[in-house]
Amino acid sequence: MKEMFKKINMKEVKSMVIMIAAVFAFRSMLFEPFRIPSGSMIPTLNIGDFILVNKFSYGVKVPFSDMFSDPIYITKFENPKRDDVIVFKYPVDPSMNFIKRVIGLPGDEVELINKKVFVNGKMVSGISDSSPVTKEFADSFDGIKVNFFKVSESGKTFDIQVTEHETQKDTVPKFTVPEGKFFVMGDNRDFSADSRYWGFVPKENIKGKALIVWMSLTLPVIDKDLSFSPSRIGKLIL
Repeated sequence: MKEMFKKINMKEVKSMVIMIAAVFAFRSMLFEPFRIPSGSMIPTLNIGDFILVNKFSYGVKVPFSDMFSDPIYITKFENPKRDDVIVFKYPVDPSMNFIKRVIGLPGDEVELINKKVFVNGKMVSGISDSSPVTKEFADSFDGIKVNFFKVSESGKTFDIQVTEHETQKDTVPKFTVPEGKFFVMGDNRDFSADSRYWGFVPKENIKGKALIVWMSLTLPVIDKDLSFSPSRIGKLIL
């Protein structure tokens, strides 16, 4: 009887190990969920959005290779396209994941003049947009006026927002993005800690391309209730 139980237990353990390994391999190679913790990508992504990241957008990796070191690619690494929204290991602290939009590719000349972005001499900041500011957004900026701009480039259209408040990085002298690195910014331009402040994203840090919002849920805090936004479920991230 004891021998029979041992065999059954061993089968269960083996099945459990295989299942866990398959789940981690799936997360490592294919898709991985992330939660948006800050407002740096508003209005594209809200605080509390749960997103799915396509981890083979830029190449297929050896399972688990990016957990403890630089990823090893089975296929050739393909550079992200300009304006892709990517998840990456924060270069200053790789234990943290950040999400931003790719603005400058390797070899691009980038310059910021009075909040306007120029890539290879062309202004890409977008045209003025009259999108309404929701009460949720307005409350989060403590009365600072927010201007929305619609950007249509690289075959996609997305919104950014800029305040009339002066910041440290409204103007950045022209520079060239080094080979193997990327210049990224948040869509919430004046409330985003991005490449303007801490530098470029190495290609080795890139985890994948943000794909879709599969849940939007803000947990309750001292002065706010639980917030569930079903209308955001299924939103493609452009």
